[in-house]
Amino acid sequence: MSNPFPHIPLEERAVPAEPYALFERWYDDAIAAGLPLPNAMTLATVDAQGRPAARMVLLKGVEDGGFVFYTNYESRKGRELAARPQAALVFHWAPLERQVRVEGGVERVSDESSSVYFATRPLGSRYSAMASPQSTVIPNRTWLEEQAAAVARRYGESIARPPHWGGYRVRAAAVEFWQGRSDRLHDRLSYRLRDDGAWLIERLAP
Repeated sequence: MSNPFPHIPLEERAVPAEPYALFERWYDDAIAAGLPLPNAMTLATVDAQGRPAARMVLLKGVEDGGFVFYTNYESRKGRELAARPQAALVFHWAPLERQVRVEGGVERVSDESSSVYFATRPLGSRYSAMASPQSTVIPNRTWLEEQAAAVARRYGESIARPPHWGGYRVRAAAVEFWQGRSDRLHDRLSYRLRDDGAWLIERLAP
């Protein structure tokens, strides 16, 4: 796929004063370019002993000053976020030669917001959220399918959000935008949240 936005410079004087507007602009570009799963992001966490883990999740919105995703609170990432509510995110849109890194504290979204989003999910996905003890060892595939079938029989189309499932918001304290440039002299602009609530913009060496 050719890059429809080739080597667009990142200039300090031309970027927004806060990172969310620039992220939305780049995210819209990724959608316009027809990239598969433009909302896919790496989520990195650490456990209570400081051991890191990373996996792919899907961004479901940028709201209230944070990046929102949904998952099982009892999963490995849920347990790690309960122990250490800090996370890092990475978006990588390779055909556009762009990357965004986010670091910040994590909080749960409201139960109401989680329930509203849960109701928009396909019915099968709602059954799975109820049936799957995410990240735990299970006997086999058949057992998992039987659990989902049992949930379907019990609830039909009237399935509410289970209490162990919901959303998280990563409130950014630092956001870095990386734009590929020729001769590997790439642009890297870092936004860091200051104590007064304003964003400090700095250029990093590639």
